[in-house]
Amino acid sequence: MRLQPSFFPALHERVRAALDAAGLDALLLDDPLDVAYLTGFFHFPNERPVVAYVPLDGPVLLLVPDLEREYAADQRAAAELVVYPEFPGERSPWRVLADALPALPARAGHAPSTSVGRVAALGAAFPGTTWVTSDIVGTLRLRKTPEEIALHTEAARIADAMLAEGARLVASAVAEGTELPTETELAGHVTRYGAALMYAEHDEVVVVPMLTGGLVYGGPNSAQPHRLPGGDRLRPGEPFMLSLGCAVGGRFVESERTFLLGAPTREQRRYYEVVREAQQVGTEALRPGTRCADANRACLDVIRRAGLEEYLRHRQGHGIGLGFHEPPWVADGDDTELAPGMVLSSEPGVYVPGHAGYRISDTVLVTDDGPRRLTSFPRDLTDIVIGA
Repeated sequence: MRLQPSFFPALHERVRAALDAAGLDALLLDDPLDVAYLTGFFHFPNERPVVAYVPLDGPVLLLVPDLEREYAADQRAAAELVVYPEFPGERSPWRVLADALPALPARAGHAPSTSVGRVAALGAAFPGTTWVTSDIVGTLRLRKTPEEIALHTEAARIADAMLAEGARLVASAVAEGTELPTETELAGHVTRYGAALMYAEHDEVVVVPMLTGGLVYGGPNSAQPHRLPGGDRLRPGEPFMLSLGCAVGGRFVESERTFLLGAPTREQRRYYEVVREAQQVGTEALRPGTRCADANRACLDVIRRAGLEEYLRHRQGHGIGLGFHEPPWVADGDDTELAPGMVLSSEPGVYVPGHAGYRISDTVLVTDDGPRRLTSFPRDLTDIVIGA
């Protein structure tokens, strides 16, 4: 569930090689996912800065407030700790970091996500340093290592099990003639199931803000792609959607299916089969050398040719890693060429106002041999019908 310590020295060397090529003396990262990527330290972000600092020469540093010191040590953070007492403090955290360095860098990079206010604070604490925006770590995060892929693969197994458990709960209610669950009840059940499975089967669980969970909605509610679960009950004859995911070792996957409660109508069958074909075509397009925009076009053109373009609401997919949504974007306007080691969602959908939404999502690994689905819950129409 946690990357081995040997993962980080090799990563740090790749960062340093990129620093050298970019003419930078150091790199400072304050995004919590970048910090976790570089050091293995996961934390709940707030106003107190937590920063990973990678110099061209010398040890990687992890700047933390004193209240996070023991937690960073417990997680065996792959960096030397620099601790400041409190925020904002009489001496700023940035000044504490600067004072811990043997010399200030002449030219240093920060992530594109670093706020304008923090960049200004860095300028005040590092006089004489020229700060520039650098996406070195963002670029490295695009392609997962074998160690990371193993974590994504285990997360996919658990996410698929959550889907199966959600379908089982609804099928049991149908078979027993009991009240169907509400969206919130079903979401809570699969979330608890996934977390219990994770803790039962692993000794060291890396806790992140959303360990297991997702979105659950039925009928017309499912026509709103990111609607939060509410108190409405699932209803016979209507579709419902389980949009689930989890993180193992901080690495996410998503596994999503639309289910039908009862024998599908002609209309329901049409919508579902078009989305299923689009997802198949789009997934097959996720190959090395393919531009993200081209894969997206191939996928969504299936829906357009079926005459359902008015029901499109979003792109084919997005990158997945330490975040649920991260680059690259499988969308118009992203010319990134896919490469082995990228992990992506393939999740086309159609959303019919007043009726329902239909979406199928798998987490897909790009390999030299083509796309490999990490999630594998069945997608055929017969597999997603409950109570027919």
